[in-house]
Amino acid sequence: MRIGAFADAAGVPVDTVRYYEKRGLLAPPPRTAGGFREYGPDALRRLRALRRAQALGFTLDEAAGLLALSSDAHADAGAVRQRATDKVAEIDARIAELTRTRDALAALADVCGGAHTTRAECPVLAALADETAAA
Repeated sequence: MRIGAFADAAGVPVDTVRYYEKRGLLAPPPRTAGGFREYGPDALRRLRALRRAQALGFTLDEAAGLLALSSDAHADAGAVRQRATDKVAEIDARIAELTRTRDALAALADVCGGAHTTRAECPVLAALADETAAA
């Protein structure tokens, strides 16, 4: 299938397909006599797998590494499991940081008087202006 149909089948823009090829994440497909890229089912499976890995939080490089493990006859599932558990720990750390940020902002919003408070008295604006305040 040509690049437009290929991109549509994978649910990505054509530019994403070209970018993945440029990065070496997708092998350059054979070309037709007219010079059009011609993608097969293996390329589509690979592109979909890359996108699913990204949806699970893996970077493109990490996703490529996982796919490399899937084609390595000597790799075992332990390496895949380790990468997955490392990603879970990374996501947990991000969730914790986001929770702290959310709680700090919620606390500031709770004490903000809104329409009954001048801008000078607004704790949200005061926190933004305070260079020593923790983010």
